[in-house]
Amino acid sequence: MNTTTIFVSCVGAKRPHPCAARDLYTSSWFLKARKYAEHYGTNWYILSAKFGLLLPGEIVEPYDLTLNTMPSSERRQWSMKVFEQIRQQSVHKTVEILAGEKYRSYLVPLMEKDRYKITVPMKGLGIGQQLQWLSGSTYF
Repeated sequence: MNTTTIFVSCVGAKRPHPCAARDLYTSSWFLKARKYAEHYGTNWYILSAKFGLLLPGEIVEPYDLTLNTMPSSERRQWSMKVFEQIRQQSVHKTVEILAGEKYRSYLVPLMEKDRYKITVPMKGLGIGQQLQWLSGSTYF
């Protein structure tokens, strides 16, 4: 039985109206990452710059915020908030993260200290390589 939880980062491209978080983000990267997460994860969540940890079915409004431009102090606060949300959810101790360095840098050490086993399969890949990796997965 697969007991991996997958985290997928939010993206800038969004629908212009409130909807389920899984449907809010519209980039090709997110759509491929979502399909991967739905296929391979026991459960999955979205790492939202504004809301923190989102369940895919949560209804949210579009927003314009990214960790990529946040100062490190704000990213650290965001990571502590997300870590508390993770602890409140039934997140398995085996986690796969599909998110960039800015989303992981402070969050991963918090999780590792709490004995989460974390993999980042696309670590170090550029966006084109990530799209290729997601497209090359066996579920397509």
